[in-house]
Amino acid sequence: MLKSALAVGAAALAFATPAFAQDAAPDLEPGLSAPEIEFTQWTLDNGLRVIAIPDDGTATVTTSLWYEVGSKHDPEGRSGFAHLFEHILSRKTENMPYNMIYGLTADVGGTRNASTGADRTNYYETVPAEYLETMLWTHRERMFKPVIDQEVFDSERGVVKEELRQRVLAPPYGRFQRFVIAENAYDVLPQRRPGIGSIEELDSATLDDARAFHQAFYGPDTATLIVAGNFDMANLRALVDEYFGDIPRRADPVDLTITAREPERTEPRSFVATAPNVPLPVAGSIWKAPGSGSADSAALDVLTAIMARGQSSRLYDALVRTGKAVDSAMFYSESEEGGYVASFAVTNPTADADEVDALLKAELEKIRTQPVSAAELAEAKSELFADSLRRRETARGRAFELGEALVSTGNPRAADDRLAAIAAVTPEDVQRAAAKWLASNARVDMRYVAGEENPEAYANPVPMPTFRSLPAATGEPLSVLPEGERQQPPAAGARPTVVAPEIVEQTLTNGIDVVAAQTGEVPIATMTVLVPGGASTDTRAKAGVAQFAASLADQGTANMSAQEIAARLESLGASFGATAGRDGTFFSLTAPVVNFEAAGEVLADIVRSAQYPQAELDRERKRAIDGLLVEMKDPGELAGKVATLVMYGDAPYGSQPGGTADSLAAITREDLLAHRQTWWHPSETKIIVSGGIAPAQATALANTLFGDWQVDAPAPTPVADPAGTAQPVRTVVIDMPEAGQAAVVAAVRAIPRDDERYYALDLANAVLGGGSSGRLFEEIRTKRSLSYGAYSGFGDRADDSVLAASAQTKNESADEVAQIFLDEFARLGSEPFAQELLDKRRLYLGGNYARSLESSSGFNSIVAGLMQQGIEPAEAARYAARLAEVTPEEASAAARELVDPANATIVIVGNAAEFIDDLRAIRPDVEVISAEGLDLSAADFGLEE
Repeated sequence: MLKSALAVGAAALAFATPAFAQDAAPDLEPGLSAPEIEFTQWTLDNGLRVIAIPDDGTATVTTSLWYEVGSKHDPEGRSGFAHLFEHILSRKTENMPYNMIYGLTADVGGTRNASTGADRTNYYETVPAEYLETMLWTHRERMFKPVIDQEVFDSERGVVKEELRQRVLAPPYGRFQRFVIAENAYDVLPQRRPGIGSIEELDSATLDDARAFHQAFYGPDTATLIVAGNFDMANLRALVDEYFGDIPRRADPVDLTITAREPERTEPRSFVATAPNVPLPVAGSIWKAPGSGSADSAALDVLTAIMARGQSSRLYDALVRTGKAVDSAMFYSESEEGGYVASFAVTNPTADADEVDALLKAELEKIRTQPVSAAELAEAKSELFADSLRRRETARGRAFELGEALVSTGNPRAADDRLAAIAAVTPEDVQRAAAKWLASNARVDMRYVAGEENPEAYANPVPMPTFRSLPAATGEPLSVLPEGERQQPPAAGARPTVVAPEIVEQTLTNGIDVVAAQTGEVPIATMTVLVPGGASTDTRAKAGVAQFAASLADQGTANMSAQEIAARLESLGASFGATAGRDGTFFSLTAPVVNFEAAGEVLADIVRSAQYPQAELDRERKRAIDGLLVEMKDPGELAGKVATLVMYGDAPYGSQPGGTADSLAAITREDLLAHRQTWWHPSETKIIVSGGIAPAQATALANTLFGDWQVDAPAPTPVADPAGTAQPVRTVVIDMPEAGQAAVVAAVRAIPRDDERYYALDLANAVLGGGSSGRLFEEIRTKRSLSYGAYSGFGDRADDSVLAASAQTKNESADEVAQIFLDEFARLGSEPFAQELLDKRRLYLGGNYARSLESSSGFNSIVAGLMQQGIEPAEAARYAARLAEVTPEEASAAARELVDPANATIVIVGNAAEFIDDLRAIRPDVEVISAEGLDLSAADFGLEE
């Protein structure tokens, strides 16, 4: 839906706002607080800062190296270069051949990645704790001995260009998020340039630029190493000395300081930006704002939460609840030297954009001129404190919260200090900050509408400054040493002993099964309620009933209105969500433990007595239909919808869970009530509770909330044969001429969760498309730079699932990606698996699973998925053992039987003119269907009479 798309956009736009730790303030919910981040810090003689965050409750360790080098340091004419260099640095070193880093992490059960912001670039891994020394060795290699050669440069530049197409050019609001706002938020700071760059400036970059960038900015004197997890402190100190102590400071350092500061804006201005593929117009405004660590930063955090956080926020009430806008947003984006506040609404297509803009401005004027209420203030603070608790639930989360605040302020306690400042914010502070930073004469008004791409239309009238150029690189570039001369990575150390949480099961007197486990000590917990009645229960004419029944359940109950529910949950710092899968419906509540019972009372009321008031249904139906307009313009979203339809046809699994415009229009309040009354039945309900709460307390609370739930209706009967018969193999092209990128899917019929071949196929799929060490990623991204990523997977279903490979690529290479999919499908079933390969893939899968179990949301998701399929919760602890039982012959047999390219359906959404002829050479029988007016209600797309 559009709401999730905007949420992603806001997250991408805003730099991580640190949140923070302090005892509860008087206007917080009683007892609500967040534990401080405990750490030890020291600095080596070469300037490397080291921060250690021990946690002996986890079996993992996270190593992260934070360089105080970000996109604000991009050289003149090289926007996006810090991000490009982030891609380059991890690929090769003197002792690590191309992409060896993937094997050193994924093949031992770990994960790795890197990211670039305005103020920093970070490289991070989470691995089993015994591989701490191995990871420190890799960071030494990348800091001290990187190989920056033409192969790496050309390959990673190609990947970054595909990332730009996928994140910016393909999504309907990608240009708005990445290009339009920054161009107009800043005048003189380098943050004005897009952090991801542009195709033109990426193409103009050279290998010499990369070498110069590394020599100018990368060294121990610009870095902080943060290690979080299970380790011995004395051993860590010795390892840090061994691997980093002899690395010299930069030989010819370039000053990292950005001396420019934004001048005050004293005259308002406006612009209208146009771009292709924009389904709904956007109206809003931008203001300059202070940088990180400002005295006003905490007040702006609270202000934007009051304005736009949740369904009890001012903008939601004024714009969304009234039906004038499909969605709204307001956020404070900050970096070290400056920031901005952006506020905007996605307009209902039947509404007057000028009226929406006027309503938005009226709310902004109100917060500038009138004090906020005590209730609003307390609610915003509770939400921000709860955010911090969620982040601090794992050692990795604590490392990232500390690191993000540190790089923008230089203060390792900045995250805790920020939360203390938030706790101290008063209504007067909010009004003062609003009056100071949201002045009408300092505003840039913006519109974003459909039209030809025209950067001139939104160009900032202030000339783009000329930014720093870097001195040329010196010396000879390094190269990978011959195999016999390379230093080998250190072997694994001793594995720490960590006791897995006890899983406690209990059945309430009304038949509800309860599972509880204490997965951590941080005082936040998650309750998941699982009921039958997923999307497979929908009729095709009313596709979307199950999802609507779930997602609209919090819009009014027998005891509370939608506004009361939202205000209550948000004041408690609770987050609530509901979704209908294929086979069942999940409700999830996460809240601070001190407020868990109070929040649980709201959850129980929602599940037991959702009423679906007509006015709320009408509004949300309209929003959902408008949201479909956005999804239908996104190649990746649309490809998934089409693949579902062609793989399942008219069977129950083939309906669109989110519905179609016609089916949503047909849904009535009576349909939703009937769905709830039929399918949400206590005898078939499962409840999972985990987090920083004792199992006895969790089961007692579940009994208090749901133990007396009774209904008169009989237990529902599961849908028969939801997958239907296997569909014919098809090659379907959805022609979207304006698409900025093509989405490619290849899919085969797979197996239900209870099939004895499940673990064998799971292992074979990990070889095919499991993460960055999968064959698809290797062939499509690593070798050919055709996509930002290529993966495969299959869902856990009661009936036959679908195994699908997917990637997005430039339109002209869509056919090439499709051929690679087919080739790798064929290879998977014909080339025997080596035992060593499967051992690595077992560790990869087991590591992902184990990391998920460490957080309350991850634990609940896994256990709920098992219970939905009738599998006992204890199976969650047996996953690694089940994989270990699979032989190479069994994995090969599953691949051979199920992943046959002759049975693969291909779906491509993109500009068909750029690939159709080459695709027909692969699959002559291609169906080409226009994206315009596409009917997703039937397998024939409504084209047959």
